Amino acid sequence: MRVHRLTAAVALLAAAALPTAAGAKSRPVSAEALQPFSVQDLVRLERISELAVSPDGKHVAYTLRSTDMEANKGRTAVWLIETRKHNAPPVRLTDLAANSSSAAWSADGRYVYYLSNRSGSSQVWRVAPGEEPKQITNLPLDVGSFRVAPKADRIVVSAEVYRDCATLECTKQRLDAAAHAPAHGVVYDNLFVRHWDTWRDGRRSQLFALALDGSGIAAGTAVNLTGAMDGDVPSKPFGSREDYALSPDGEQVAFSIRALPTGEPWSTNFDVYLVPAGGGTAHNLTADNAAWDGQPAFSPDGTSLAYLAMDRPGFEADRFHLVLYDLRTGAKRALTRNWDRSITSFAWSRDGKALFATADHLGQRPLWAIDAATGRTAAITGAGEVEGLGVGPQKVFYAQSNLASPADLFAVGFDGGKAIALTHLNQAELSKRSLGEYQQFTFDGWNNENVFGYVVKPAGFKRDQRYPVAFLVHGGPQGSFANEWHYRWNAQAFAGAGYGVVMIDFHGSTGYGQAFTDSISGDWGGKPLEDLKLGLAAALKQFPWLDGERVCALGGSYGGFMMNWIAGQWPDRFKCIVTHDGIFDNRTMYYSTEELWFPEWEMGGPEYLNPAGYAKFNPIDYVARWKTPTLVVHGQLDYRVPYEQGLAVFTALQRLGVPSELLYFPDENHWVLKPQNSIQWYETVLAWLNRWTRR
Repeated sequence: MRVHRLTAAVALLAAAALPTAAGAKSRPVSAEALQPFSVQDLVRLERISELAVSPDGKHVAYTLRSTDMEANKGRTAVWLIETRKHNAPPVRLTDLAANSSSAAWSADGRYVYYLSNRSGSSQVWRVAPGEEPKQITNLPLDVGSFRVAPKADRIVVSAEVYRDCATLECTKQRLDAAAHAPAHGVVYDNLFVRHWDTWRDGRRSQLFALALDGSGIAAGTAVNLTGAMDGDVPSKPFGSREDYALSPDGEQVAFSIRALPTGEPWSTNFDVYLVPAGGGTAHNLTADNAAWDGQPAFSPDGTSLAYLAMDRPGFEADRFHLVLYDLRTGAKRALTRNWDRSITSFAWSRDGKALFATADHLGQRPLWAIDAATGRTAAITGAGEVEGLGVGPQKVFYAQSNLASPADLFAVGFDGGKAIALTHLNQAELSKRSLGEYQQFTFDGWNNENVFGYVVKPAGFKRDQRYPVAFLVHGGPQGSFANEWHYRWNAQAFAGAGYGVVMIDFHGSTGYGQAFTDSISGDWGGKPLEDLKLGLAAALKQFPWLDGERVCALGGSYGGFMMNWIAGQWPDRFKCIVTHDGIFDNRTMYYSTEELWFPEWEMGGPEYLNPAGYAKFNPIDYVARWKTPTLVVHGQLDYRVPYEQGLAVFTALQRLGVPSELLYFPDENHWVLKPQNSIQWYETVLAWLNRWTRR
C-alpha cells in the first residue's frame, strides 16, 4: 500500500513542481548556432549529490544544488525520482525558501528525512506523501548530520559543543555570551588553532542520541555518545555522516574519530569505536592500527562491520583498503589488501554478499563490485568519475560525470552491463553550447614508465587551425586531473575560450597503483617535473593542432607549488604562468600550515629535524631565475597554504620587474567557491592567458 501511495504522491507533486532541466527535452541546435561554453554557464549548472535509495529501490532521493546569482551562493533542495519509469520527471520534495539536504529514508519507505534551515537553524525534518513536512528535532544548536534508527525510535545527530558543557543549552548560552563580550581574544594551549578556513573556538562535533516519541518527534534529553573523547565526529573539515553508522537493530553506533592525544596536526591516527546507541562506554575496535581507520558500515545482518583502513601512520595518501570486523568474534579480515587501488567510498549490497565501492583507476573513477567472501573486484561501470552511490535491492544508483558532462544519476545492475541515465539535469542548457572533445593519451614518462594524460579540444575545433594551450597541473599532489567534471579547474571553460587543454597525471597521481602514488614523496620537483616536460612534448607531437609556441601553465595548491618551481627550473618554456595558492617557501610553510602530518611525511620529518628535506625542492631559492609573466591568486581564508605564501610570490615578481598581477580574495579559502568570485577568477585567468598567447 505504501508503494502505491508514494507513486500517487509523486504524480501529484510532479504536477506542482517547478520546471527543471532534469528530464527536460531540448531541441537540437545546429553546430553553427552553438555558443562556446563559458564560466557563466559553469556556475549556473545544477549539481547532484547525496543519493538515498528507497528500501524497495523504486525511488532515489538526492540533493540538488542550484545557483542564486543575486545572493551569490548555492541553494540546495531534496528531489525525488522514480527509477522504474523511462524519463520519469524528478519531483522537488522540499521548500525552495530554505536549504535542504542529506536525505535518508525510513526503514518502511514511508518517510524521507532531511536537514533543513527553514526554522532558522539546521534541524532534521521529514516528509511523507500527502503530508506537510514535519520538524523532527528542535535543538538549541544546529544539527550537522544525522542518522535515524531502523525502528524509528531513536535518532543520532552531530552537533558542535563545548566538551565541558553538560547540556546543549549550555553551549548555546556560552556562544551567546561570547557574541556580546567586549573582548574577543582567544587563548590556545594546543594545536589546531585553525583548520582549513576556520579558527577553533573550543567546540567539538560530537554525537548525540535522542529518543523519538510515538509521533516521530525527538523528545527527552540528548545523550552524548562521544563526550569523553577530544575529537570530532564527523571529522573536520570534510567529514560526513559516513563517519558513523547505526546497526540494523538500532542498538549500536559505530563511529570513527581521531585518536588523541597523539597530536592533531601531525597524526593521521583515526580509530573506529563501538558504543551502545542509548549511551555507555565506547570500545575501540582498531587500537592495534596507528594509521587511519574510517567510514564504518554495518553489514545488513548486523554480524560484521566494514571499514576503510590505511597501514602507514602519518601518510594521508596511503592506500585505503577494506576491512571486515566480525562483531561476534572480534576477528578482522583485510578483504582488499591485495588490490592495488585506494577506495574512496563504499556501501553494502542488501543481501550482504557484496560491497560496491569507488576507486581511481587509470584516469577514471569507476564503480566496483567486491565479493564479500573472497575480496574479488570487478569494475561495473566504464569511463568517467563516479561521485556518489546508493545501493538498491537489484541495482546500484550512482552520480557520474566526465570531462564533457557534469554529473547525472545513473543505474546499473550488480554485474554491470548497460547503464541507464535517470536524469538529464543540464541537458537543456548544454545542448545550446559547444563543448570540446576530449581524449586520453599515454607516453613514456620518468624512467620510461607509462604515464597518462588528457587533451581537450577547443570548442568549435577546426582541423586547419592551431590553438594556444592551457597546461593544467593538478594539486594534491596525490590527486588526479582525471575524466571528471571539475568546477574549480574546468577544462571546458578553457576550451570554450579557445584553448587546447593538456593535463598530465604525473608520478604521484592516484589511480595507477600505490607505488606510483608514493613516488612523489621526497621528490616534489623531480619525477613530476620530468613527467610534465615529457607529457607536454608528447601532447604537442601527438596533437599537432596544439601550438607549442603559445603555452601557458596553470596550477593550484601543489600545482601552484609546481608553477613556482617551474618559474625557476623551466623559465623559458611558457608564455605565462598562473599560480593559485601555491607554496613559495617550504620552510615557513611548515610553521604556518595547519595539517603538519602532510609536510612531515612529504619532506621527511619536522623542518627543524630535517631542514635539508625542505630545501631540496624549494622555489624561494631560485627566485633570481624567474622571468615568466605570472598571475598570482590567493585567498585570505586559506589556512592550508597561508596567503603570505602567495603575497611573497607577488613581492618577488614585482621586485624582479617580472610582469605580474595579484588576484586576492578576502572571502575565499584554498578554493574559490562563491559564484561571482568564480566568474572573476576565470575571467581574470583567461584575460591573463589571452594577454600573453594572443600576440
